[in-house]
Amino acid sequence: MRETANQFVKAGWDVTVVNIARESWELDSGIDLSLLEQVDPRVEIVELQLAREDLETDIRAFSEARALNPNGWLADLRDRQTETFPEPNFGEWRHDLEQAVLKIHRDKPADLLLASCVPYVNLAAAWKLWEEAKVPYAVDFRDGWSIDVIDGVEPFARDSEEARWEQKILDHAVSLWVVNDPIAEHYRKRYPAFADRVHVVRNGYDADSSPGRVHNPDPDSGLVFGYLGTVNFSISHLETVLNAWRAARAKEPLLANARFELRGHIGNGANRGANRHAEVIKEAAADGVFFGGPAAKAEVSSIYAGWDAMVLILIGGRYVTSGKVYEYMATGLPIVSAHAVEHDASNVLRGHPLWTGAVGIDAAGLTESFVRAAHMAVETTDEEHAEAMTHANQFTREALMSVAVKNLVEELAK
Repeated sequence: MRETANQFVKAGWDVTVVNIARESWELDSGIDLSLLEQVDPRVEIVELQLAREDLETDIRAFSEARALNPNGWLADLRDRQTETFPEPNFGEWRHDLEQAVLKIHRDKPADLLLASCVPYVNLAAAWKLWEEAKVPYAVDFRDGWSIDVIDGVEPFARDSEEARWEQKILDHAVSLWVVNDPIAEHYRKRYPAFADRVHVVRNGYDADSSPGRVHNPDPDSGLVFGYLGTVNFSISHLETVLNAWRAARAKEPLLANARFELRGHIGNGANRGANRHAEVIKEAAADGVFFGGPAAKAEVSSIYAGWDAMVLILIGGRYVTSGKVYEYMATGLPIVSAHAVEHDASNVLRGHPLWTGAVGIDAAGLTESFVRAAHMAVETTDEEHAEAMTHANQFTREALMSVAVKNLVEELAK
């Protein structure tokens, strides 16, 4: 979203971004101010004082109803939130979002509104501005609403309120952006009349996240494997990866003194940090596993520069790509895939010369992948590294988003 705003500015547009307050992001997933620093200074940012009530963890701020009957309070909250828009947690934000875009339009008439989801209640703001002022809008779904990208099923019935909202929104949208071809295929089949307005706009990676140099590992001091991302996968998934790591260290001399570093947030919301995942990682310390905490965007390239191989742990299947796969490729390091075989990340990685392949969430297969990656780390030639970087270069975020914005502006002009 940051790159989208920046690219519109570069294309000569006057951009206003509507967001929630920083404090609200802190409650949810945390915030990386180094990302905010990379927003073009010409972008105007409007922050709304909206926050999820259920993420408040200070019991002194609880109402009597919540303190005495937390489950009942939560059920009432969900009912209230979905009264105006069919989305738990966020539906109640509808009025504030609508009023915010109407005010912005009154002060500075808009030519286009781009609704980035989630939350999907953002669509209500786009619809309100269309209804009252006929301001054209486009939708950036990323993962999509009527497809559960994790389980690969439709999450709501065709005659549900969510389905009616999606149909209504897409009937009048200039364009729809999604992150990969399987999701695009879903929308083209679901709305055939809208098919030519569905576009794949991949996440890509920021060029400054790449270490930008040929890596020279030192196996004598211990190879370092790394994972950077949110730890949002299941306990069994994590344990399978760590069991494979333990077996690989026992099997392969190159890994005997190797380390496995995990960086990022463990979980989100009230469960962030203090959970079973953190305990499992801590219990694996004897196997050279350690947790280094969250990392600011500005630190990413230096973190990657200190690693010898990447471990891509992902949930979901063919409808999930993830943003990290592009960034991992741009390191020019070997990549171990710890995700389903039929995963869209496999499509992106196909052709990458330093990828160990997709073997599924299988301890034996992952053990061999760790061993293979260790050999790749010490045996990769400069030519193979250059080939890996060439494969990654096609996915720089600036290149992808500049084309996406250019195409959207052209569609708007039709």
